[in-house]
Amino acid sequence: MTARILVVDDIPANVKLLEARLIAEYFDVLTADNGLDALDLCSRTQVDLVLLDIMMPGIDGFEVCERLKANPRTAHIPVVMVTALDQPADRVRGLKAGADDFLTKPVNDLQLMSRVKSLLRLKALSDELRIRAETAHSFGAMSALNNKVNDEPGRILLVDGRASSQERVLKILRPIADVTTMSDPQAALFEAADSSFDLIIVNTNFDDYDPLRLCSQLRSLERTRFIPVLLMTDEGAEHLVVRALDLGVNDYIMRPVDPNELIARSLTQIRRKRYNEKLRSDVAQTIELAVTDPLTGLNNRRYLENHFQLLFDRAAARGRALSVCMTDIDRFKTINDTYGHDVGDEVLREFANRIRAAVRGADLACRYGGEEFVVVMPDTSSEAAAAIAERLREAIETQPFEVKSIGLSLKVTASLGIASNAGAVAGPEGMLRNADKALYDAKNAGRNRVVSAAA
Repeated sequence: MTARILVVDDIPANVKLLEARLIAEYFDVLTADNGLDALDLCSRTQVDLVLLDIMMPGIDGFEVCERLKANPRTAHIPVVMVTALDQPADRVRGLKAGADDFLTKPVNDLQLMSRVKSLLRLKALSDELRIRAETAHSFGAMSALNNKVNDEPGRILLVDGRASSQERVLKILRPIADVTTMSDPQAALFEAADSSFDLIIVNTNFDDYDPLRLCSQLRSLERTRFIPVLLMTDEGAEHLVVRALDLGVNDYIMRPVDPNELIARSLTQIRRKRYNEKLRSDVAQTIELAVTDPLTGLNNRRYLENHFQLLFDRAAARGRALSVCMTDIDRFKTINDTYGHDVGDEVLREFANRIRAAVRGADLACRYGGEEFVVVMPDTSSEAAAAIAERLREAIETQPFEVKSIGLSLKVTASLGIASNAGAVAGPEGMLRNADKALYDAKNAGRNRVVSAAA
């Protein structure tokens, strides 16, 4: 793993020490001796992580962190505060400012590297999602990306082997979250997979169970892979913490637990999970928009061109029938010219609805362009496809199209052409050409009819 790390400290010896340790691990290191220079570097160059001193001249580390997190261009950069301050109040203040973790001077090499590598792994995941979302925004496929997430109380699963400890943690977290407590790790694993949690807190106080086993299983299951895990352990358990971070645990807190620090770390993890969920949702929405016709909600021509080939190859490999129906609204230009394009759009939407109602769940219905639509029918002979097309033709002809915007009922008909993979056909393109020719024959024969291409 390689990355660019910014070290910010006004004492040159501290900078040199951290720089040497990071370079030894093959990281690219930038340095700054004050907060303003650090902000400038983050704004104009790629920085993957910031190691930030608190006590500096000018603006201190708390303000630097707040400014980084307030700027949408730098809010995603993990910040680790490296300081001589070791009071819980200082950690809480840093966490509220947006810091991802604290390291106390003198810095332990094991903790430094484990924390840096863990945060960089998490950032790599967020970066991938963020880049995809920003790419979609650049193409106009979705609204501008922002860092805002909802602040509703989260759902936390607390896995703790002792009732007294459960009660203390529950009392701390109750004001900010709905907390489910469990003492059986395996039962907790099933509960995490079956329910929706924003954070899982695993206490290491089990007498006869390795808590890292649960952490590993949570990261292995698809349903729980992206739920943040916060480990609660004893002071001095550095090697346990390092192993936990390697397994994918997101954060840790040492006992005795400071209530404000636990709340701050829990809220940080919940917000980060919701932000990543929003990115995933945006990416999924972008993919859907890329293959969906916005007017009718059917799949678009791009999706047809990609998926039709898959259906054709599958049918050929299995020796199964495959048919395609191409349909066109008769005299659609007259509708547009007479009533306007808004009415034409209403007719197209209703036409798409009737296609959905007439075809089967396994069929692929797409808007091919303009007033043309295509339905691909797996495991369907030309004769069966013609019967389905006739059912669609009747559904269009017999029921007038109600145009609510102008309070008018329009009689609409459609012509349909059928082609199949029977005989020698040159792939999906050949099937579409045959269906288009059959559609052309239906138009020439008087419209409002189904014509099948010759085998």
